Amino acid sequence: MNFIEIFKAIILGIVEGITEWLPISSTGHMILADEFLKLNVSGAFKEMFLVVIQFGAILAVVVLYFNKLLPFSFKNGFKVKKDTMSMWFKIIAACIPAAVVGVLWDDKLNELFYNYQTVSIMLILFGILFIIIENYNKGKRPQIKTISEITYQTALIIGVFQLIAAVFPGTSRSGATILGALLIGVSRTVAAEFTFFLAVPVMLGASLLKLVKFGFHFTGLEAMILAAGMISAFIVSILAIKFLMSYIKKHDFKVFGWYRIVLGVIVILYFAVRA
Repeated sequence: MNFIEIFKAIILGIVEGITEWLPISSTGHMILADEFLKLNVSGAFKEMFLVVIQFGAILAVVVLYFNKLLPFSFKNGFKVKKDTMSMWFKIIAACIPAAVVGVLWDDKLNELFYNYQTVSIMLILFGILFIIIENYNKGKRPQIKTISEITYQTALIIGVFQLIAAVFPGTSRSGATILGALLIGVSRTVAAEFTFFLAVPVMLGASLLKLVKFGFHFTGLEAMILAAGMISAFIVSILAIKFLMSYIKKHDFKVFGWYRIVLGVIVILYFAVRA
């Protein structure tokens, strides 16, 4: 029985690792996955687990982009990398809106919007927006082609889109921030990279908040379930990030838009039939 629960956690970690970085909504997929897998744990632990396994996904970003994220250099003595430090200040600025809302109204927002209706609507809405914006940008050259060209104004605009994702499950944090970046002229690769970097403080903060609320008292099985989910999320996240960065060098995001629309319809139909 314990092995089955750990196996379920591994599957959920795989789902998290794929959907956290592709702009297709990890929340929408986790809701469906949980419907079929049904972890045999307390409601409080499950709520915490579904957020904290994101920590494994965060580690994948840190591993893949360690040199770009580390603001210090130790070659020929200790040095501060000014461009990297500037990038982190912009990341922090972009994270402020979502962080404030998350700390103050996390439980209330979950109570109001964490349901299949909201998730399906946001899946479909942002799927349509991806298609519209990619069609609008077709043939246009992006104005921002490197991370260093992102200004504080640009970062704050992207942060507002991240706030939308924090309020409405199903939007997809990566989907919202990439969409916002594309809308203001950021190239696809830079939009994706900046989204990955934004995830580090946001997801780390969300994970720590859920851990603190739950407490650090786990049973042996709960600890193994959490570890299994995080490890599988870490491994799969590395593969998903590499795939996305390779894919968008030659393709646009419209396929993800169509996928979101189809998934949103599936979510509506599934829960309508089940009711």
